[in-house]
Amino acid sequence: MDAALARVRARVRSVPNFPKEGILFRDITPVLADPPTLVAALALHRHHITDIEGQIDKIVGIESRGFLFGMALAAELHVGFVPVRKPGKLPAETLEVRYALEYGEDALQIHADAISKGNRVLIVDDLLATGGTAAAAQQLVEQLGGTVLAALFLIELEALEGRARLGELRVETLLRY
Repeated sequence: MDAALARVRARVRSVPNFPKEGILFRDITPVLADPPTLVAALALHRHHITDIEGQIDKIVGIESRGFLFGMALAAELHVGFVPVRKPGKLPAETLEVRYALEYGEDALQIHADAISKGNRVLIVDDLLATGGTAAAAQQLVEQLGGTVLAALFLIELEALEGRARLGELRVETLLRY
C-alpha cells in the first residue's frame, strides 16, 4: 500500500496561485489521466472502507470531482450512486441545504427520492478543506432518512480543519497536506 500511496501522491500536481494569488491548488487530473495511478487510488479508497463495504447501500458523490471517484467506487461495490449538486442542476424534486462559506454562502441539492429511510451511505469527494460541503451533504442524507457511515476523500488540507466541522463522522483520506 505504501508504494500505491506514493504513486498517487507523486501524481497530484501542485499549482501555485490558482485559482487566485496565495492559493496552492492540488490538481488531481494527473491521477485521473494515468490508468495505473487511478487504479491505485481506487484500491486505496477501498482499503480504507473494507470494514463497511458490505453495509453501504448508496454512495453520495459531491459535485463535481466527487462524482469521479464516487461513481467508480459505486460500480465496484455494486451499490447505487447519488449525485449531490449545486442548485438548479437536478431535474426532479430536490431538497436543499445552504451552508456558510468564508465570504458568503452556497447550497447543495439532492433529489428528494434519492435516499430511502434506512439507507447507509458513504459520502465521497476529492478534497476535504473546511468541511462545509461534506457537512451539507451529510445533512441532506440525514434529512432524507439515511445514515452516513463515513466520508472518503482523496486529499485533506489539514490546516483548514474540515474534520472538526464533521464532528463524530468517520473521515478517511488518502493524502494529507
